[in-house]
Amino acid sequence: MSGLLRTISCRAAPALRGHSVCLRANINTRPAKEKIGAVETMVGLALFSVAILGPSGWILAHLEDYKK
Repeated sequence: MSGLLRTISCRAAPALRGHSVCLRANINTRPAKEKIGAVETMVGLALFSVAILGPSGWILAHLEDYKK
C-alpha cells in the first residue's frame, strides 16, 4: 500500500508543486564486503539495547523522585 501511495505522490507532486525531485532509497543488492562476526553482532545489539532501554530504565527507576 505504501508503494502505491509513494508512486501516486511522486507522480502527482510535480503537477501540483512544479518541478521537484522525488527522493528514493538506494538499495544495494551485493553481498557485504566483509563478514560480521558473532562478537561484533552481539556488541552492536547490546549497545543498541542499552541506548534504547537505558533512558527509559532510568526514568522508571527514579519515578518516585520525579513525583516530588
